[in-house]
Amino acid sequence: FLGLPSQSGPGGYGLYALAYAAASYPVLRSAWKTMFTKNFLNEFFLMSFASLAAIAIGKVPEAISVMLFYRVGELFQEMAASKSRRSIKSLLEQKPNAARVMRGGGVSEISPDEVRKGDVVIVRPGEKIPIDGLVLEGASRIDTSPLTGESLPVAVSAGGVAFGGTINLDGLLTIEASGSFEDSSVARIMEMVENAVARKSPTERFITKFARYYTPAVVALSAMVAIVPPLLSMGGFSEWLYRALVLLVVSCPCALVISIPLGYFGGIGAASRAGVLVKGGSVFDALEATEEIFFDKTGTLTRGVFAVKEAVPAPGVSSDELGAAAVIAESLSNHPVARSIASAFRPLYPEGISVTGGEIAGRGVAAEYSSSAENGDGRTKPAINLLAGNEAFMRENDIDAIAAGGGDSVVHVASGGRYMGYIEVSDAIRPDSAEAIDEIRECGIEKIYMLSGDRPEAVSSVARNLGLTAFRAGLLPDEKVTAMCELAPDSKKTAFVGDGVNDGPVLATAGIGIAMGGLGSELAVEISDAVILDDSPRKVATLLRIAKFTRRVVWQNIAAAMGIKTLFMALGVFGIAGLWEAIFADVGVAILAVLNAARTTRA
Repeated sequence: FLGLPSQSGPGGYGLYALAYAAASYPVLRSAWKTMFTKNFLNEFFLMSFASLAAIAIGKVPEAISVMLFYRVGELFQEMAASKSRRSIKSLLEQKPNAARVMRGGGVSEISPDEVRKGDVVIVRPGEKIPIDGLVLEGASRIDTSPLTGESLPVAVSAGGVAFGGTINLDGLLTIEASGSFEDSSVARIMEMVENAVARKSPTERFITKFARYYTPAVVALSAMVAIVPPLLSMGGFSEWLYRALVLLVVSCPCALVISIPLGYFGGIGAASRAGVLVKGGSVFDALEATEEIFFDKTGTLTRGVFAVKEAVPAPGVSSDELGAAAVIAESLSNHPVARSIASAFRPLYPEGISVTGGEIAGRGVAAEYSSSAENGDGRTKPAINLLAGNEAFMRENDIDAIAAGGGDSVVHVASGGRYMGYIEVSDAIRPDSAEAIDEIRECGIEKIYMLSGDRPEAVSSVARNLGLTAFRAGLLPDEKVTAMCELAPDSKKTAFVGDGVNDGPVLATAGIGIAMGGLGSELAVEISDAVILDDSPRKVATLLRIAKFTRRVVWQNIAAAMGIKTLFMALGVFGIAGLWEAIFADVGVAILAVLNAARTTRA
């Protein structure tokens, strides 16, 4: 065996003993560690018992082979796992090493973990940006590929937002930290990726549970094969013990226990390289069962970058009065529509006023502002109530709004109970939205819907241009959940794609929640099952393809392993297959399954 001398004589036995010890020590050690626990019936026990029993009946070469090839299988497993792990590790290594902070009149280099909200950070060309924040000074291009996979640099200047973990390419930037490092995008992403591997899919949980009962059952069956036939005078004990050992070796669940998690692990790594973070293998199983996909409109299928198209004042109201009222109210909102209005009418914002109030989700903004100026009699001017929002919001507050036509978003404005007019804001469809819808249908999902809080005219225009199955418009966040359940009664077979800001309830209700533009969106990372780091809706189709490929590979391994093992177990019981064939049926199949599972890293 492998050039070793004859087994007879001290020299032969000694070399065999050395070979067996070298191949089996880690396995025997693991078996001994679990021997006195309730889970001792594992693959280590099977391999150890089978090899030692083979030595006892004089099958020393076969005993060494069992251990040797089992170790080879583990080596292939580790090689494949390392390849998958590198994909994940590349994200985890995006944590910056240092932050250059302005403190006490000078610049200090500290750990990113020590940066606090409001600190001013200096980032030189070629350095990693250590923290999320607002650019105060400078202009540069930023490489976001370490986080999003997007190869084209993004231009940024004063007033723009920078994200930790990205790379400043060619300009000096001064950035005000928007929070601590643990609140930054890169920290949240790293935490999600680390947790993803621990979240098992239903298939993985089934295999783990199956192995827990399967292994003791096989041990009991092997004991019966070794004992019962000799008692019935069907042959010698040594012969049936050998067949029982064949059964033990063949039945080892290594191929399943190793390759199934590895397949999902590889799929998670492939998705991360494509700029999609997946919170565990369970997402792939759920996507395989998905029959309907729902999209948000603003910021998902459209750019979410609005521009004021037209301001239409009510009779007796000037354009400046309408713009001033609108900019005061919308200064309290971070909605893309509000930001576009605030930007367009910023010169009309009055000086010396204080504004209070806030945004009412799905409706608009209710504000109150006061001025330090006095009336002619010396008294302070009274506070003025402002409303800015959709037509329904005006009706709720007994304001008669003018009906606006067209397919653009409309914001109605009222001041002190008086209707001031409306502002039309346009939003363009993303260039790749149509391709995304086509690719999703190529993945086998025909029913694609859109749920939006925008006006029916605006939503209808987008749905018609993209060829969507149906849409619902004018929805509040909680109404999106009702609409989704009406269109698709089985919510477990649905996926919702939104921006993770106003879509929290429906993201949590859908079978799979997919958040667009995870950078900077804390709610997206917390609620969703998968996060698309850039803003491309085509990544939804990419995720579907990776999920389908990963699941296909996983079930190929399950079918192949169970089929081959069942065949060789039967051959072993009938004495047709020996330990050499058992080694192939166990270790050989495990190696093939591991190599097949490694294909998911290239999904």
